[in-house]
Amino acid sequence: MKMNKHYNELKASYLFVDIAHKVAAYQEAHPGKEIIRLGIGDVTQPLAKCVVKAMHDAADEMGTKEGFHGYGPEQGYPFLKQAIQGYYAGRGTQLAEDEIFISDGAKSDLANVLGLFDVDNTVLVPDPVYPTYVDDNVTDGRKIIYSRTSQENGFLGMPDENVKADIIYICSPNNPTGAAYTRDQLKAWVDYARKNDAIILYDAAYECFISDGELARSIFEIEGARECAIEICSFSKIAGFTGTRCGYTVVPKELEREGMNINKLWLRRQTTKFNGVPYVVQRAAAAVFTESGMAEIQQNLDYYRKNAKVIADALDECGVWYCGGKNSPYIWLRCPGSMKSWEFFDWLLENCGVVGTPGVGFGECGEGYFRLTAFGDAEKTKMAAERIKTAIKAL
Repeated sequence: MKMNKHYNELKASYLFVDIAHKVAAYQEAHPGKEIIRLGIGDVTQPLAKCVVKAMHDAADEMGTKEGFHGYGPEQGYPFLKQAIQGYYAGRGTQLAEDEIFISDGAKSDLANVLGLFDVDNTVLVPDPVYPTYVDDNVTDGRKIIYSRTSQENGFLGMPDENVKADIIYICSPNNPTGAAYTRDQLKAWVDYARKNDAIILYDAAYECFISDGELARSIFEIEGARECAIEICSFSKIAGFTGTRCGYTVVPKELEREGMNINKLWLRRQTTKFNGVPYVVQRAAAAVFTESGMAEIQQNLDYYRKNAKVIADALDECGVWYCGGKNSPYIWLRCPGSMKSWEFFDWLLENCGVVGTPGVGFGECGEGYFRLTAFGDAEKTKMAAERIKTAIKAL
């Protein structure tokens, strides 16, 4: 048997596994100390009531002969695809129903879509970067180049005409930095992709946090994007489906390369290798886009936005630079006292009992920076912010 040797090229350990080991060791040494977790990007608010009701109703349907559903369409039920169409149309973006493909989450599709592209393609990812983008391509054997970002450019990399890439990852609002591209900046990326015959994989998992009307919620708000972009989105952040698992991918019909239509290729791939998302979950997801669903969900999003403001206000009071937090659930801060990322992780845990994510774990350009998440409990977030502010002021 021959193994995939590219797995040996992955880092020996995964960022969040390292964090878990460190926290477990600290808890064992300090069993009485309360730890507040602002590290992992998992939501904490429960599913909206109308979403739960839709799931219950669908489960009841499945218990009847008339309402039972077996294998569904691999690309998703029309009722959910039409609900997503309406969600986009409400923001002025028109999608055809057969351009929308329902999945079990954005993370899966971000990896699976690569199966359409040869391993000889060169991949451009930002640095810092969501580690999955890198690992998905490393294990396939593709060449990866990095768009280096920094505090000076607001952690928003822009196209370099001297760099040639075939696949481009864009996440806006960004994980981990919380930075979001303007429409003009996205237009520059679309123009670059079209000029270089490249395809943008646009991760829109955090679009629901954008409240600034000057920022795009979808890459398809940008002229020309339908000829060069695939948009991948998730119900995890907008509706708390991290444990329920549902997402969707938008592949425009205009998107073609080497005489092949990407929309048709993706349909073929999904009908071959994917059996679809459960009917019960899709009914729950469709409830997200009802009037009552959107109202309930906005309450949850506002809950997280308030958490972000609490953290941001604390950092403002102690003069720490950060970005994100306004159109994103993530706050990306410069480590105080010129500390390195892991040094600050240890300091924060020891002095504040707070867990965050070291920026260097997202790439070399993240060294000296740190990510905090607004997805925690409101009272604990306030407590953590106060602890952080007090400790930094005492440095």
